[in-house]
Amino acid sequence: MIEALIGGRLQGEPEQRRGKSESMYVVARVRAQDSDGELIIVNVIAFNVEVGAVLLELHDGDAVALSGSVTPKVWSDRQGNARAALDMVAVRVLSAQPVAGALM
Repeated sequence: MIEALIGGRLQGEPEQRRGKSESMYVVARVRAQDSDGELIIVNVIAFNVEVGAVLLELHDGDAVALSGSVTPKVWSDRQGNARAALDMVAVRVLSAQPVAGALM
């Protein structure tokens, strides 16, 4: 398991979903840049209620920082180029946007 702190901007709106056992979770996508300036898509899932509540109050393009465990992935774009991606289980979230669900 790799623990990471990721900073970037939301791509699209976060969504709340229901699992098989009726548990709720939130998914989101974050655009982050690596040290070479290449964009990396981070597929985020949050099972923590507080983290999910904060994500749901954010919108497309909002800046966000997340920490949690990540799994590296590779995907192919439309031109067949290999691209890096990360799957993250977020356990903490920080945003410069004012959100009512944020813990002080």
